[in-house]
Amino acid sequence: MPPPKDVVKIAIQMVGAIPQLIELQQTKPLASVLKDVCDAWSLPNAERYALQYADGRQTYITESNRRDIKNGSILRLTTSPDQEAEQLYVGIQSKNVDVKTDSLKKLASLSQDITFAQEFISRNGLKQIYSIVEEGNDAGEMLAHTLKAFTELMEHDFVSWENLSTVFIKKIVSYVNMNAVDASIQQLSLSILENMVPTSRLLFEVVKKEVTLDRLLTHLQVTNAQLQLKAMALLIALLLSATDAERRDMLEYLREKNIRQFIHKNIIHSSEPLGDEMAHYLYVLQSVSLNLCEHRMKMAMDPYSQEQRDLLQSLRQTAFESESEASAGTFSTERRRSLCAKEFRKLGFMNNSNPAEDLRRAPPGLLALDNMVYFSRNTPNAYSRFVLENSSREDKHECPFARSSIQLTLILCEILHIGEPCSETAQAFYPMFFGQDHFFEELFCICIQLVNKTWKEMRATQEDFDKVMQVVREQITRTLSLKPTSLELFKTRVNALNYSEILKLRQTERLHQEETLAVPVLELREKLKPELLELIRQQRLLHLCEGTLFRKISSRRRQVPVADMKMLLVGKECPHTKEKSSGKQNKDVLELAFSIVHDVEEYCLNFIAPTRYEFCLWTDGLNVLLGKEMTSERTQTDLDVLLSMELKLRLLDLENISIPDDPPPIPKPPSNLNFCYDFSHVEQ
Repeated sequence: MPPPKDVVKIAIQMVGAIPQLIELQQTKPLASVLKDVCDAWSLPNAERYALQYADGRQTYITESNRRDIKNGSILRLTTSPDQEAEQLYVGIQSKNVDVKTDSLKKLASLSQDITFAQEFISRNGLKQIYSIVEEGNDAGEMLAHTLKAFTELMEHDFVSWENLSTVFIKKIVSYVNMNAVDASIQQLSLSILENMVPTSRLLFEVVKKEVTLDRLLTHLQVTNAQLQLKAMALLIALLLSATDAERRDMLEYLREKNIRQFIHKNIIHSSEPLGDEMAHYLYVLQSVSLNLCEHRMKMAMDPYSQEQRDLLQSLRQTAFESESEASAGTFSTERRRSLCAKEFRKLGFMNNSNPAEDLRRAPPGLLALDNMVYFSRNTPNAYSRFVLENSSREDKHECPFARSSIQLTLILCEILHIGEPCSETAQAFYPMFFGQDHFFEELFCICIQLVNKTWKEMRATQEDFDKVMQVVREQITRTLSLKPTSLELFKTRVNALNYSEILKLRQTERLHQEETLAVPVLELREKLKPELLELIRQQRLLHLCEGTLFRKISSRRRQVPVADMKMLLVGKECPHTKEKSSGKQNKDVLELAFSIVHDVEEYCLNFIAPTRYEFCLWTDGLNVLLGKEMTSERTQTDLDVLLSMELKLRLLDLENISIPDDPPPIPKPPSNLNFCYDFSHVEQ
């Protein structure tokens, strides 16, 4: 019989005593439980004791968490939190170095427990820790235990970080800025500053001023992975707490210091595996850096801005300089304006007389113009090839460069979550991101050429623009899901994923969605095949019995018993296809011709089927008579149709139910069969 829900069976240990095995009644007050335990060991003053988990974090058992105790848990009888807090409060003030060190070490361990932390803080314990740090008399192991205890106590949010004194903060900062300090102390100090920064603007400004970016970069260059991690955590905290202008300045300074190359070489590709925490921080840094594009993305083009108009003109001049600039001086103003409008139309702007109107939509705003200009200046050959190649096509088959660039920029912003807060579910592309300066612009350069390539593969017209961009989005997202480690690898993979491959993948996924490719369904298909192939064989034989009117080839009439048939010849193997005839006629004959070879005489019965359908049915039927496999394409088509119909009928009751790949495990047999009905007691 199972124990009641409010009773758990546990063991309780105490140093120097035999463990007690008890049934803990959860409805019984904890003080009463403690008294019973102490009485069993003849311990007075039960109020001075408490129960604590023997393993793991050794959390104290309280009325609020006692329901978490499971059957089989091992607890330990120990000093109560208030007694322990009082002893350690006195111990950390001891003049005896050993006593003080041991007290601080134990304090660092027990401070993780919220019950103990509350008791210690209520005795002004944090104030004593402040004094130890501010006085600066302790170092090494003792200081490390002090900082660890402080960190754990502050984690419980009983005290505000804003209560910290300036002296305390500067002391913590000094541990970060000094070279000759133990690594464990620097790690703890960086962690304290990281927790401090987001709590108030004042603390952010203090830390930003006292801990320079150069100092954080120094910590990032050490071989100690934990120190690197804490330095990165503080850097991220500073970036996230900064204003947009401050963040832009900080990232620009880090770019000048080549932080991307350093991270790519010494962190991502270091000999040590990249931990989850560092991977998260790199993703956040990537996201924060990409969000610098946000202000350009949300900024519509100003038609009165001379700088922006010059950028637009530079796009035109780079593409058509040889055509227009040489003779521009001989044209009137009106003629030049007309020529410019024509060239902007060739560039793919919708409003060719005033292309700035195309960039009034935000997003992507001026970010699209920035990308186009970057592409034209950094890959001028690819840019000219794109524009001139499409200028030579029919109007409806032109791939509009400007329109494609605007839409592609918007797609990339959505895929890379530019302008969105950091999300745990978003993909991280940091191996690519940190391996390349101007990552977003370089990615655009690869993808805009992909647009042109896909446009040609789809033989698209202007009406197909949205379809092409949907395929391009799919090509990019599918390639990024493979987590390429460099832009070069991304370029290779995304170009290999052409339109025909996308169609194949869509077909495969559709079949998976219909669950026709699930392992149990594939097994069912194989079981159904013999039965359905037999059905097709019978249909072929019935068709032969019905007969078909063939075109007359020879005037000689012959009759051959089916039993004398020896072989079936098709196509160019047939004797009557070897006669000379025109190329097209001969090709038609080859596709429809078949011959029956038999044992009795040295001749064949030659046929030319009226249609390909009849050819397939007759050759299949004759192969059945010869005991051979049916080889026509019609057999496979018919088999696929019959299999699809039969599967849908068989699986009709399983609609919207996920079919597992593996069968469910067979349960163990029951321990007895007493649950079976005893029919011997049935009244006669």
